[in-house]
Amino acid sequence: MATNPAPGDLERVRRFVNTWDAEDDTDAVPDAAALTEWLAGESLLGKGERASAADVRRAHAVREALRATMLSHHGEPLDTDAPDVLCEASRRARLEVRFGDDGSSRLEPAAEGVDGALGRLLTIAHEAEHDGTWQRLKICPADDCRVAFFDKSRNRSAVWCDMAVCGNRHKVREYRERRLRA
Repeated sequence: MATNPAPGDLERVRRFVNTWDAEDDTDAVPDAAALTEWLAGESLLGKGERASAADVRRAHAVREALRATMLSHHGEPLDTDAPDVLCEASRRARLEVRFGDDGSSRLEPAAEGVDGALGRLLTIAHEAEHDGTWQRLKICPADDCRVAFFDKSRNRSAVWCDMAVCGNRHKVREYRERRLRA
């Protein structure tokens, strides 16, 4: 199935959200060891830093809040808990505005460990909001998919991660429902 990768660092956020697979209900980061490995593999966790069980719970909450936010990019109502989860994660990451020698600014986490790693994902989302790419990161609405994808359509109207798979299944279901009602 096409995954429509996101540009630049935003791809890391997309991959993080996709660590849960709706189709077979599997989680690529089910425990502290897997979360540590995933974050380290994305260069988000420093050498020797390890995740705990509490970190896993917070990471899952952030992942699902990001998923809910991306689902709202289709015009769906935003889950009311999602902003609070993301705000708490940003507080734990101790996000700061840092200035370079050239006067430029950037948002960075002051926290280390998993809180800092999650904070880095939030800063990527924040930067994407400002460069106009955040709203293009969406969740496939198919209940058996729910994959995060980047909407590359010119008018930003893509709904499905893959029109040939999820979009087609939806059309077939609608057709069958119409035939049953007729």
